Amino acid sequence: MEESPSQQDHGTCFTEGDNGLSKISINLRPLNVSDIDAFMVWATDKEVARFCTWEPYTSKEDGINFIKDKVIPHPWFRAICINDTPIGAISVTANSGNDKCRGELGYVLGTKYWGKGIATEAVKMVSEIIFKEWPHLVRLEALVDVENIGSQRVLEKVGFLREGILRKYMLLKGRSLKLVADLLAGWLGSRGEVCVSCLFERSGPFAVTTFA
Repeated sequence: MEESPSQQDHGTCFTEGDNGLSKISINLRPLNVSDIDAFMVWATDKEVARFCTWEPYTSKEDGINFIKDKVIPHPWFRAICINDTPIGAISVTANSGNDKCRGELGYVLGTKYWGKGIATEAVKMVSEIIFKEWPHLVRLEALVDVENIGSQRVLEKVGFLREGILRKYMLLKGRSLKLVADLLAGWLGSRGEVCVSCLFERSGPFAVTTFA
C-alpha cells in the first residue's frame, strides 16, 4: 500500500569516509508486514537489543506478530529507511488524560548504520514533525540507560536537555537500571505553568523554570 505524503518524511545526513563527506538520504514511513526481512536484520542483533526492553528475536513469525499487533496499531511508529528499505525504527508513544501533554521518544538502528548521523537526523525529523502533528503535545521526552552513551549523544545533538538520572527506575533483563531523562519540551498552557527544566517551545527557547 502506498503511503500518503503526510506519512513520508525525508532527511539528509553526512558521514565522513576515506573520500571525504558522503551524503545519506533517509526517509521515515510506516513499517509494514512486507518489511519483515529488513526488520529481522536489526531485531535479531544482540548488540542492538542490548539497551532495549526486548530480547533479540529468533523467529520471523514473532516479528510478523509484533508488526501486526504492536506496530501497525501504534499511533506514531515509523521505519527509518534508506532507499525505502528499513534499517531501524523510531516512535513516539502517547499518554492520555492529564499526561497527554507528554510523549516518549524511542528509536533503534541496525549496527551497520551506527556512527553515521542517521539516528540524529531521524530524531531531529521527528522532533520537528511531532509537535505539528500532535498540537496537544508540549513535551517530548526520552529515557536512556546511563551506559548508552551513543544514544545520549544523539539526543544532545538534536537539542534535548538532560533533566537528571532516575536511579533504580526499572528492572530490565535482571538488572536495576539508572536512566538518563532527556527532554525537548514547551509551554504547558494558558495558566503560565512550565515544564520543569524546559528547553524548547513552539515559538522558541525560554529560560529554565520550575513550577511547584
